[in-house]
Amino acid sequence: MARSPWIVVVGGGHAGVEAALAAARLGARVTLVTLDARAVGRMSCNPAIGGLAKGQLAREIDALGGLMGEAADHAAQQYRMLNTRKGPAVQSPRAQVDKERYAAFVRERVAHTPGVELLEGQVRAVRERAGRLTALELTDGSQLHPDAAVLTTGTFLRGLMHVGDKVSAGGRVGEAPAQELSASLSALGLELLRLKTGTPPRVDARSVDLSGLEAVDAPPGDQGFSFRVPVPAERASVASHVTHTHEALHELVRVNLHLSPYGRGALEGTGPRYCPSLEDKVARFPDKLSHRLFVERETRDGHSLYLNGLSTCLPLDVQRELVRGLEGFADARLLRPGYAVEYDALPAWQLRPSLECRAVNGLFLAGQINGTSGYEEAAAQGLMAGLNAVRACRGEAAAVLGRHEAYVGVLIDDLVTSSPREPYRMFTSRAEFRLSLRQDNADRRLAPRAAEWGLIHESFAASVADKEARLASAQRALGHDDAPLRRELRRGAELDEDFARRAGLHELLRDADERFQLQLDVSYAGYIARQARTVARRDELAAERLPEDLDYAAISGLKTEAREVLARVRPVDLAQASRLAGVTQADLALLMLSRRGPARA
Repeated sequence: MARSPWIVVVGGGHAGVEAALAAARLGARVTLVTLDARAVGRMSCNPAIGGLAKGQLAREIDALGGLMGEAADHAAQQYRMLNTRKGPAVQSPRAQVDKERYAAFVRERVAHTPGVELLEGQVRAVRERAGRLTALELTDGSQLHPDAAVLTTGTFLRGLMHVGDKVSAGGRVGEAPAQELSASLSALGLELLRLKTGTPPRVDARSVDLSGLEAVDAPPGDQGFSFRVPVPAERASVASHVTHTHEALHELVRVNLHLSPYGRGALEGTGPRYCPSLEDKVARFPDKLSHRLFVERETRDGHSLYLNGLSTCLPLDVQRELVRGLEGFADARLLRPGYAVEYDALPAWQLRPSLECRAVNGLFLAGQINGTSGYEEAAAQGLMAGLNAVRACRGEAAAVLGRHEAYVGVLIDDLVTSSPREPYRMFTSRAEFRLSLRQDNADRRLAPRAAEWGLIHESFAASVADKEARLASAQRALGHDDAPLRRELRRGAELDEDFARRAGLHELLRDADERFQLQLDVSYAGYIARQARTVARRDELAAERLPEDLDYAAISGLKTEAREVLARVRPVDLAQASRLAGVTQADLALLMLSRRGPARA
């Protein structure tokens, strides 16, 4: 019997947890190295899972056997579907969750997963020989010699936290940074870049009056993130509230902008474009007189309020004045100030689509170290990195999801191909096949792949296969003779029980979810067929593999811009090459000729 591979996962955040659990499900021995075992699964910023496009990622993680959806359903305080005024393709689930219950659920699962051991410590160096990982060195001088490792360091690589002119070392409040690992990665020849992110102040709920604010409560329903585990029978619904900034507060920001590291240029890193600080909002949108803020409880029974939309690193006294200027917050007490954090990350062109480092075989990277922002983006990468670490140890081909298969595929392809220079956030607009990549059908799309890779229990795979068979039978039952019914569905008629009886489908479909699936299958059939033709053309390009050691400088006729980007990214096939900025159709033709060699006489 072959020895089980030993995988070391560095970091116990969302990426690290999913990497560790995925590797363990495949039979690997896993050591999860973390600075503080009590911080495993901790939600370091907003108390929510999902959101626009992020909800699709969370449901895909669940369909692939990951933990995030289960944990979110267990800890949910409020569950809502976003974008309901738009089509189903861009609707996304979001759950406001109890951060303590979420983290406790994750820690419990990690602690009781066979094959996973927790090790408190800090990795300070990666050792390699001849381009192959040999060891991870800890700050106490000890070494680990795994078969593969997954780095999920979050915001801890040379992390610096800023509040006004006060700077402290740390990747998260109350937690020390990883100071030495960055130097080790640089010594391996890897390029690093500096990024930044921020978080809003936390306010004591006992010091505010929310009675005059607009309440946002969850609509009735039993929806959840997990396909595999039923939604808890008893689920609390905790309202969030809406308040707004106003011009007087914007003026307060402008007057004190020089005291913020944003305003005085003290931050080296690039921040997230789509989640700016209040200082950035005021400076970039001077004509906008108000910004909406969501007031969310961080825990069900605690007193900490999260001011979603008020990320700032102004001095503490200015933050206090800002918060007290909001409606309902005149006597607010701050439990913790907002702050900005700078950290090191790696441009992800240095990774293969498997998330393995090109320079060091056996070393995988996932999460914010790859330049992403958000829990869901991190968890998706972690799951795929843990899966591929085991597959690499076993000599198996990398598991890679295409852009047409999953938002997970879009995410990783964007990272390794376009390699963003600012924190990356997933949006539905990034997914060109979003009509197929809906949140409601993630199980149908991904359970077969997850079963193939050994990530899910066969009972779940069988239940999804049965569901697919029922939907196929319903499609056949509609037949060509039921064109009027199809036209009604395409016009948006709801496939309720009465409609199902008229169409003869009532005995074929199990519940409202399956009726909804059939309705969308019919409604989008033409668009999806068109997408399938596009995918087929991409598959032709993907079949044209490119050697990793291809000498692009030797290919006559390639433009300088194309030669440079191809040599840096080293695409695995012509499909990936076609998505690189600066590579034209003429360049692709030259690549195809070079791959096939000169024509025979």
